[in-house]
Amino acid sequence: MPDDFRPSATLDVLRLRAKLLAFTRQFFDESGYWEVDTPILSHERVIDPNIEPFVVPWSASERLFLQTSPEFAMKRLLAAGSESIYQLGKVFRHGELGRLHNPEFTMLEWYRVGDTHYEQMDFVEKFVTAFTSEVERLATTPHSPLPTPHFERLTYDQAFERHAGSKVLSRPTHEIVALARRLGVSAPESLLPEDRDGWLNLLLAERVEPHLGHDRPTFVFDYPASQAALARVRGEGQTAVAERFELYVHSIELCNGYHELTDAAALRARIRHDASASERHIPEPVRLLAAMESGLPSCSGVALGFDRLLMLSLGHDSVRQVIPFPFEIA
Repeated sequence: MPDDFRPSATLDVLRLRAKLLAFTRQFFDESGYWEVDTPILSHERVIDPNIEPFVVPWSASERLFLQTSPEFAMKRLLAAGSESIYQLGKVFRHGELGRLHNPEFTMLEWYRVGDTHYEQMDFVEKFVTAFTSEVERLATTPHSPLPTPHFERLTYDQAFERHAGSKVLSRPTHEIVALARRLGVSAPESLLPEDRDGWLNLLLAERVEPHLGHDRPTFVFDYPASQAALARVRGEGQTAVAERFELYVHSIELCNGYHELTDAAALRARIRHDASASERHIPEPVRLLAAMESGLPSCSGVALGFDRLLMLSLGHDSVRQVIPFPFEIA
């Protein structure tokens, strides 16, 4: 008989978690959002080649996918006229396991029609501040509180200039490679000299992210246009930027937000480009594209890891301390 039947989080933490789930729903309800409940099993899969879904056999000729985010279904609701919506539930990502990752985790995702990513940074700050204040009010055990006053905002270029010594958006790829080598960043042999985003991501992980969000939470925004994913792009040429942000707390990414792309033709072009770059065939999300073609309204969206937010608010260092049964004992 296995002796690891007990939860990895204490019952006190799990009781607190239950109260904070209720608080989160109340916060969004009172902020003018309404909760939706979309499928976690779908015919369509995530199009990001860096995120791997769980595949569920359905028939001899068809596979279904556990959703890595409720984004596609929520955008279909937005196109149908839902306006401001949120979802708080389980999502699944294959191969993501570690101190900050569990293959099954709780995601809070929301969209508001008419907002840009700038308004959503304001709203994220308001929510995270309120959440951590509620933790302080309810927690019964000593912990290191999360510092939340006056969130910092840095553009991608400003973050690189401060922590890697140079802006990067306007620099050619060979200069970015030279910067990494000058800073002593070791690159894997698989990273090709012409892989601009690969070198930027390496520098971000090794020289920028470790310094973000320690004195106060830090937003990084206006990413390279090549990393737009499903965000709009502003500007042209090498200095064009993706209208998206990420929030860091103690070097940990807590959420990301987009001023959402609404152009179906642009999304098709990005899917083809990513498929060519990764040499992988990922089917087009036909229902999402149909929703966009029908008229996805101008909107912004945010995806936030609830487990990480609770972990950070309690001063813990692993999501296993705030969920009942992580992958190893599920």
